[in-house]
Order: sequence, then structure tokens, then C-alpha cells
Amino acid sequence: MKLARIAHPQGFAFVEIRENGGGESDAICAEIDQHPFGEPTFTGREWPMPEVRLLAPILPPKIVCIGKNYAEHAAEMGSEAPESPLIFLKPSTAVVGPGNEIVYPPSSERVDHEGELAVVIGQPCKAVPASRAAEVILGYTIANDVTARDQQASDGQWTRAKGYDSFCPLGPWIVTDMDPSGIDVRSTLHHADGSSEVRQEGSTSQFIHTIGEIIEYISKVMTLLPGDVILTGTPAGVGPMTPGDEIEIEIEGIGSLRNPVVAG
Repeated sequence: MKLARIAHPQGFAFVEIRENGGGESDAICAEIDQHPFGEPTFTGREWPMPEVRLLAPILPPKIVCIGKNYAEHAAEMGSEAPESPLIFLKPSTAVVGPGNEIVYPPSSERVDHEGELAVVIGQPCKAVPASRAAEVILGYTIANDVTARDQQASDGQWTRAKGYDSFCPLGPWIVTDMDPSGIDVRSTLHHADGSSEVRQEGSTSQFIHTIGEIIEYISKVMTLLPGDVILTGTPAGVGPMTPGDEIEIEIEGIGSLRNPVVAG
């Protein structure tokens, strides 16, 4: 199942995206009553995909991120891979949806992309064993952990560098029925002159800490709530973006998340 949030002619809605074999342009958005958690019920209202706009698929109560979960990325950042998951938070106000602008803050001289697989939690949970982590997951989406790299280095902690409005693009939807192991993650930077460069190419098979281990570790620290989003770490190849660029994150089995970069 593909779950999404949309803006439609009458307002906003959670929907299931139902494809008819003709691709995204022929898909139908079927409205879900109230929220997508548990067994969804449907209102009967539907909209063709071309008549709606995709929003961030969830507005998370909190965003928990995993740092340095790929050994090569830890190395490019000049550090060893952590023995335990390295966790930090991004504010929910950092979330934007597909196609929305990433705003380059004037206080930063370097803003980087970090393409990541994101896990969406489906029920309240605490102290979840790794072996049962799949039971509390609603599904998976794509995230970009945008980072003001110079401020990350200068501040000695990561809140400001990771926390600007627009620094957590999510989307385009949540896929509920996929196996997240061994899937490809790719980041491509598209420049204003029409050229493109692949920056990141990795696989979730390269995780240092598995999704089950991550959920077990986090849920021993804090209660996880429906809609919470966990960013699972980024492959090597992070790099700077500039206003006029567009960053595209692709994850096998989910799709593509594209966001333009603009000057703040």
C-alpha cells in the first residue's frame, strides 16, 4: 500500500494511492478516514492523481536521526563507526514535502544533502526488542537530512545545523509492504545548467546498525508515537548544494524525492 497526504480541490487528506497499471498519472487517490494508522477505513471520496498535490506524507511528532550508520560515510566525516547507534533529533518544523524548496540560510556557507531511508512508526511503543520492530512500523519513505555542514563543525553539536525550516524533505509517500533490507539509495544533484551528477550510491545492506537494532535502541530511551519518523543514516558521498540546484533522492521500491534549493 502507498499512503500519502495530498492537497485536493476541497482541502487536505490522507489517501491510499491506487495505481491502475498506467503509472502515476493514471493513479487514483482514495481518501482515508481521519488517519492512516491501524486498519484504514475509506470515505469513498477519490481524486485522480493529476488533480492533487503531494504533501509530506506525515507530519511527525518527532524526527529521530541516526548518524554515521554507514562505515564509508563515518570515514568521510573523519571518524570511526560508532559501536552503538548515534541518535539526534530534528524538529518537526524542518519537514517539507516533494517539490518544496530547501531554503539555504544566509548564515551558512555550506549546505549538504544526505539522502536516507526513513521509517515511519505506526503505534505507540516503548522498549521494543529488535526481533519485534517490524510490528511497530507503519512503512517507509524517503528523507533528506539537509545539513549546514559549517555550522555542524563550529557548534560542536548538531541542532542548529540540522534544524532549519525546510531541512527535512520527506516523501513522496509511505510504502507499507516492502522489505527494507538490501535496497539501493541514490542522491543526484541537478544543476541549473542542465547537468547532473550522482553524489551518493549505497545500499541498506551496508547499515552498521539494522532497523531492528535502531528501533530497539531508540525505544529504550524514548517512547515512540504514531507518525514518528526515524532517519536511518546516509551513505558516503554527501556534498554541498547551491541555490539553483535541485536534489533528487531515489530509493528502490519507494520512488524519488526532488526538491529545489533556493537562497534564503
